[in-house]
Amino acid sequence: MTIPHLARTAALILGFTIAAGATAALPALRENAKIRDGLISTAIAYEIGRKCDSLDSRWLTGIGFLNSLRSHALDLGYTRAQISAFIDDEEEKDRLEAEARALLREKGGVEGDWETYCEVGRREMAAGSRIGTLLQ
Repeated sequence: MTIPHLARTAALILGFTIAAGATAALPALRENAKIRDGLISTAIAYEIGRKCDSLDSRWLTGIGFLNSLRSHALDLGYTRAQISAFIDDEEEKDRLEAEARALLREKGGVEGDWETYCEVGRREMAAGSRIGTLLQ
């Protein structure tokens, strides 16, 4: 399972997704930093939890956080139909995956060297970052 699978799986479970092209009055939700960064952080935390034997993802916290992102999108004026569009948009999935992988690498995660994922996770937890709050 690749990094964005958590975001995709959780989106399906929760009905949370981002519109690739909202109405003319609203920008694409991918341009909303809170939502984009939240999905990327959730995906990274999930990947760390999967690859690092000493850390786990905090599922209930993650689900609650994803629900808050969905609520935020609704509060911004996006419809459920617009919010549902993203899950089927392969370009958006690829974009989020690339951003998540790049950020994990920037933080020191090396694909195949899973201890580096553990190190990233421990640093994120110590810093109290969004990624860190989604790990235990």
